[in-house]
Amino acid sequence: MARMVSLPLALLTLGIAFPAFPQGPAPDRAEMEQRIMSRSLVSMGEVARLQRVLARAREGKPVVVGVIGGSITAGAGASNGEKAYGSLVAGWWRQAFPQSKVEFVNAGVGATGSAYGALRYRRDLGARKPDFVLVEFAVNDPPDQGAAESYEGLLRQILSERQRPAVMLVFTMNNAGANAQDWQSKLGAHYGLPMVSFRDALWPEISAGTLRWEEVEADEVHPNDRGHAYIARFVTAVLERVLADLPKHFRAPALARLPAPLLTDAFQHVTLFEGKALVPVSNHGWTLKEASPWETGWESETPGSTLEFQVSGRIVLVMDYHLHGPMGKAAWQVDDRSPVVVDGWFEPTWGGWRNMHVLARDLPPGKHRVRVTLLAERNPASGGHRFLVCALGVAGVKASR
Repeated sequence: MARMVSLPLALLTLGIAFPAFPQGPAPDRAEMEQRIMSRSLVSMGEVARLQRVLARAREGKPVVVGVIGGSITAGAGASNGEKAYGSLVAGWWRQAFPQSKVEFVNAGVGATGSAYGALRYRRDLGARKPDFVLVEFAVNDPPDQGAAESYEGLLRQILSERQRPAVMLVFTMNNAGANAQDWQSKLGAHYGLPMVSFRDALWPEISAGTLRWEEVEADEVHPNDRGHAYIARFVTAVLERVLADLPKHFRAPALARLPAPLLTDAFQHVTLFEGKALVPVSNHGWTLKEASPWETGWESETPGSTLEFQVSGRIVLVMDYHLHGPMGKAAWQVDDRSPVVVDGWFEPTWGGWRNMHVLARDLPPGKHRVRVTLLAERNPASGGHRFLVCALGVAGVKASR
């Protein structure tokens, strides 16, 4: 892993409105700020892509800044959208390059990980042809190889774009100081990407008692305004460092070829079926529901109802809706493999969410049948059998690009 690099305090404030610490002597606060900033940088990575987009903005050309991730990226925890880290970073670009038109695209979706991110990237962000992308799935992804494979596919999709965008990785954390950084940073190192860590920067201070969790977080996982501002500062400090070293007469270097996958390129080649694109080949007892973006899909409350799709790919993923409510269980089956039972009821009461999970891996080439059957059994705490199929995805589809 790349070495840690201290960032000078002169780089800490440009374009970022940051609340003052409410307590403690000023010298102690300044020392803590320096420690935090120094720890925030995991790696500068290869800066050629950053140089290219910064030079483009400096010349007054338009720039598209994009962020993709979970609810933190969507802005959860911030008092308003303008104080979310993505908006603050976009604001830095606008302030640093007033002659350049800066478009900001927020592709954050709450309660989702990099598997769904890889499946929806081209629709939600890639279609806007981003020049600079921040990727944030360190909290929502589990710290395992399966999630790392979808994360790698997302990175490869972005890095393969014709406009050759610069990519930076952001590692957030939960209130146990946990995240998927170990796996994700290995991939960042493999692709030579700049990386910053909210966890590395702040968790030592929280553990030592020099900073309270509540000073930077709105709940168990979502940063408050101060936390979002920290993330933005970590990102813009890297941008400022590269910009400061950018020659006046910059000639863009040739970019290295995309290396071979570290784990797999399966999630580089994906197809997502969602909403009206989720068309079954057979339907007995299900109705297409088009409500909120969260609750759109095929719905049934009648046990024995079946729904069947046909797809091609090496990996099949499904997304169903989970809620503390009258939800039932369904059996998912790919071809003649053993069925997988999924419970749509879950205990927390904070609201519903769409759960995306891998249904089958290592499938042979060709078409595959995906069948879902609503079961008579249900969780004892549930008062009904409702089940909602939101999306179907496949990875390892070489012809999808």
